[in-house]
Amino acid sequence: MQAQQRVPPVVRASAWDAYPWLWHGFSSRGGGVSEVYGAGSLNLGWTLHDDSACVAENRTRFLKAVSGLRRRVTADSGIRMATLRQTHTGLVRIIEAGDSPLETPEGKAVLRGDAVMTDAPGLVLAIQVADCVPVLVADTRRKAVAAFHAGWRGTLKRIVERGVGRMRLRYGSRPEDLIAVVGPSIGACCYSVGEEVRHEFESQFAYGDQLFREVFDLGPVKLKYPMLFLSARAPGHSNLGPQIHLDLWEANRRQLLDAGIREKKIGVIGECTACTRLCGQLKYFSHRGESGFTGRMMAAIGIKPK
Repeated sequence: MQAQQRVPPVVRASAWDAYPWLWHGFSSRGGGVSEVYGAGSLNLGWTLHDDSACVAENRTRFLKAVSGLRRRVTADSGIRMATLRQTHTGLVRIIEAGDSPLETPEGKAVLRGDAVMTDAPGLVLAIQVADCVPVLVADTRRKAVAAFHAGWRGTLKRIVERGVGRMRLRYGSRPEDLIAVVGPSIGACCYSVGEEVRHEFESQFAYGDQLFREVFDLGPVKLKYPMLFLSARAPGHSNLGPQIHLDLWEANRRQLLDAGIREKKIGVIGECTACTRLCGQLKYFSHRGESGFTGRMMAAIGIKPK
């Protein structure tokens, strides 16, 4: 590993620059020391294939980038990171200033859940993603923050909508004081799902049918040799029909609206983690785009100490 600690690039919501007390950021692929997923990659997950020392260094670099500290982030910096053992649930965790331990000595999460919130300064809440949707929410009046991991299962469980409700109960948050951003994740352009997923969403949300679209995969080979892809099966029984694509960005944006957050206070980064790989940019990790052999990114939010 390199001895010098560098600051990796972080994707931010530009509108949030108006709040100097608020830390936030979405990691990308570059700026780290891991080699297994590509030289110099910023893998932030304790995956089986990466060296734990590399992951620890990557996390330190990311924490420095999010907090904006000029010096190296150490145990004496007064900054802590809280992560979760994510299980695609609707479980929301609340962390108080004195809660400990938040992670094991090796840096692994102690708490289970897929959403976390706090009003404690110096605490950076982080959730891990590699296609799932990260959502960050902040109360600009009460100075409370929350981070959500919203895959399709968590979205179906309304984790973001329920989480905002918990902020209202715990911190007295008013919807008009909340700001939110939906981070980089797999977009509707690349996220094909099964018919059963569409059925689940349409049975749970009045707008469920608006979250899906049918996409025909007409690649250059199919266009040139259409006869190769004909099916002898009866109409309606062929597996060569359109793919069903789900828009998780819109699904979570609608939940934020239903929770009372004003439309102009909701931002969507709008970058697909799978598309960037397909276009050769390799900006993000993508579990689907890399067939499961990939690193993990983080979305983080925190309150700057006074």
